[in-house]
This record gives sequence, structure tokens and C-alpha cells, in this order.
Amino acid sequence: MQPSDFSIHGAVDLGARKAAMERAAQRREAAAAGPGPGGGPGQAQIIDVTDDTFATEVVERSMRVPVIVDLWAEWCGPCKQLSPVLEKLATEAAGEWVLAKVDVDANPRIAQTMRAQSIPMVVAVVGGQVVHGFMGALPENEVRQWLDQLLGALREQGLMPQGGEVPEGAEAAEPEIDPAYSEAQQAIETGDLDAAAEAFKKILANAPADEAAKAGLAQVELARRIQGADPERILADAEAAPDDPRPQTRAADLEMAQGRFEAAFDRLIGVVKRTSGDERNAARVHLLSLFEMLPPGDPRVTAARRKLTSALF
Repeated sequence: MQPSDFSIHGAVDLGARKAAMERAAQRREAAAAGPGPGGGPGQAQIIDVTDDTFATEVVERSMRVPVIVDLWAEWCGPCKQLSPVLEKLATEAAGEWVLAKVDVDANPRIAQTMRAQSIPMVVAVVGGQVVHGFMGALPENEVRQWLDQLLGALREQGLMPQGGEVPEGAEAAEPEIDPAYSEAQQAIETGDLDAAAEAFKKILANAPADEAAKAGLAQVELARRIQGADPERILADAEAAPDDPRPQTRAADLEMAQGRFEAAFDRLIGVVKRTSGDERNAARVHLLSLFEMLPPGDPRVTAARRKLTSALF
């Protein structure tokens, strides 16, 4: 969970925009200088994208090659852990896919288009559509696994871009944004969590499969559950009653709010293993609701689902 004052709809930070432009210029110079160490393509497969270049650099480009979009910000500590990993893997990929870096402070419109609820956030864009993604800073081996699964699935399904001309009109293929997203973000900024929840429910009433709205609603409901809670008391209660789903779900909520997703999942899977009947079902249902906070295909959710299945059967 990001600081409560973070807003993807906030005023553009001119300092951040200037810094982003300087970084983009440095990348262009590095690409023009030729291969990087070891004969690779240097920075040629890493681009900085702005609100003005998104349609060309991401949407159009994704018709020819998968584009992995890295949404980050200078103040975001986990972003600084993840970005070097993505840059390393993009250089190693040698053109199989392209890394598009987006500073959300300097380019809030892209963050809105991608429906980013927190950062770091990584999404894969193929054929002009978002097809996969994850949130949070994963270690290098898990990012590699995510990429291998993504590219493998694209090849198996015949969806891997093969190059060629961009279909006519592709440059205008930016996804439309439901205005209720703006209502939800404004409500979050003012601390009106009830209104934010209603806005997300409005989106889901019209588009029940909207994964971003599901994630947004799950995050708002989590915030409502832990609002005003005492973290030390929550953890103490959970330690005192390891098989009681009520304090354990509270502790899992706290861990999710702290960004400790795997710890929250493992906590509730442990309850499922140790209990039965209504208690087991309560832990299972709550765990499934926490999965909604992360994008479909997030490797941490995939791993937790496997553990849950093993615990149940």
C-alpha cells in the first residue's frame, strides 16, 4: 500500500518531469553509443515513456513486440529495487520484448490509463491490450519466471507479435477510462472510503470482470477494516490464538496493508491447514478476497493458490 497522499491524478511535478526528460536523453545517448558491455544492445530496449508518447511507444509498438511497462516514482523505495532487475532482463532479452519506463509523478495520465492503484506496478502490453501484470518488488528469479510464463503463453496461443505494419487506427487505441475511476480516486484522496467503495461497485456493476476495479474495491475494503487499528494489539491477539480465524484474518489484513503479501497469504493458509468446518472456510474465503488485491497472474497469488489447494486436499 502506498502513502495515503499518493495520487495518480495529482498535479504534474515539473521537477519530476524535467528529471524524467534528462533520463530519457541519457538513454537515447546510450543507445546511440552502440552495444553495451558484453556485446549486448545497451539501452536500446529500454525507453522512457511520457503521456504524449504513450500511444506511439507502447500501444503501437506492442503490435510488433511485447512491451513491459514499469510504473515507478522517485520516492518509491521498492521501485528502486525492481527497476534495475527489469532493466537487466530487458538488456538480456535483446529485443524479444521492450521495457517502457513511466515516472507516474511526471506522467499521471498513463497511470490513470493503466488504472494503477499502487506502485511499483508492472504490466505487459501486447497487441494494444494489457494482458498480464503484477504489483510490488519481486526478486529477480520471480520476475524471470513471470516473463517466461508470459512469453511462453503468448507463443502457445499464437499471440506473440510477429512484427510488420501497425493496423490502421492502432495509434488511437488507448483504452477508455470509466469516469467512476476518477470518483474513486477523489474519494480516496479525501478519506471517504465509503464513497470510494461505491464508485468501484458502480464500475463492477457495468463491467463485472474489470480486474482493476476488483483490486481497487478490495484495497478500499481492506483500508476500512484496519482503519484506526492498533498494529501491536492485532499481532498480539493473533499470536495468542493461532487457530482462531478472526484475529488471524485481522493480522493478515495488517500484513497486506504493509505490503507483506506473502506473509498474509501464508498466515491464512496455515489456518486452513490447522482447522476444519466453519473456521477453515472463514480463513479460505478471506484469503480469496485478499487475492483480489493483486493483478491476475501475479506470481505470488499463483504460488499461494497452489499452497491453498494442497492445504485443502
